[in-house]
Amino acid sequence: MKGCYCLIIKVDEDENLKIGKKLKIEFKKGYYAYIGSAMNGLESRVKRHLSKSKKLHWHIDYLLKYCKVVEVIYNIDQKVECELSKNLSKRNDYIADFGCSDCECDSHLYYFKNRKEAIDEVINAYNSIACPFRIGISDFS
Repeated sequence: MKGCYCLIIKVDEDENLKIGKKLKIEFKKGYYAYIGSAMNGLESRVKRHLSKSKKLHWHIDYLLKYCKVVEVIYNIDQKVECELSKNLSKRNDYIADFGCSDCECDSHLYYFKNRKEAIDEVINAYNSIACPFRIGISDFS
């Protein structure tokens, strides 16, 4: 199965975290939506993100050391991560250059004050590009 995914991540308190070897980023308490793609294995990629024991490779791996994924919203067979990201960037705060080194997006990580707002905005982004999606962290356990 291939596709794209949005991880809804809870950050419990304001944190200044080391991301990768060089970046230090200030994360605000709240929720973040991280957009990624897995065109060679959606299920294994999301399971990897949900796992606490993994080699740190991507920006998101460093953040997930300290935070928890509370929901997964995903689609099958279409690579729409940049379309989702561009849609979310119109109305939401983001962490510049996070998770988008292989594209021209400003970011793939967006901030929200609460869980409902994060989920609603991701759903709106999927609806705005007319891409069917599914919701369910339990689909990957």
